[in-house]
Amino acid sequence: MRLKKIKDSDKIVRECKNFVDNPNNYKNKWNKVFKNDNPIEIEIGMGKGDFLISKALNNPNINYIGIEKYDSVLVYVKRKLDELNLENIKIINIDASNLLDVFGKEISKIYLNFSDPWPKKRHTKRRLTYESFLNIYDQVFVNQNVNIEMKTDNDDLFEYSLESFKEHGYEINKIDRNIDDLYKTEYEKKFIEKGKNINFVAVTK
Repeated sequence: MRLKKIKDSDKIVRECKNFVDNPNNYKNKWNKVFKNDNPIEIEIGMGKGDFLISKALNNPNINYIGIEKYDSVLVYVKRKLDELNLENIKIINIDASNLLDVFGKEISKIYLNFSDPWPKKRHTKRRLTYESFLNIYDQVFVNQNVNIEMKTDNDDLFEYSLESFKEHGYEINKIDRNIDDLYKTEYEKKFIEKGKNINFVAVTK
């Protein structure tokens, strides 16, 4: 899908009260950003924010951080958050490859929802379930308690990810190849309306 560039998107996003600028400054200090010691869960590639905002609304005792590398996409998130008064959600503008610059061992769960499938073989290393990314994730979890949930409409990416998780020492706790749960992304809603199955997996390590 072609990304629509929004003029001055970087400036617009910085006006959001939930946006954290220079997130590198808060490594190992995110509990101070939220002003509590509640668990922190992150979504890598949060899109327009439907999933994580719903999570934050329904789980006030959990802190959420949405990660998105395109500031134009975060403009949509800002518009939604401006209508709410949520203290337990923050958004940051970084690439997933830079997670270790932003987080220490602070994260309780990672969500990977509808990540780019990078279908061409030469692009496999860009997949968020490729070994190099899994190695990064291992280093941000609290007490090495790895907990990842993934959803995708792409069957090939899903099968690849299952094997990648297993090879990396993960235990598959739940697999559902046609899930319809409470918390949905904007893409997920559209796929379900069209009758496309949604793949889900939860893994721990």
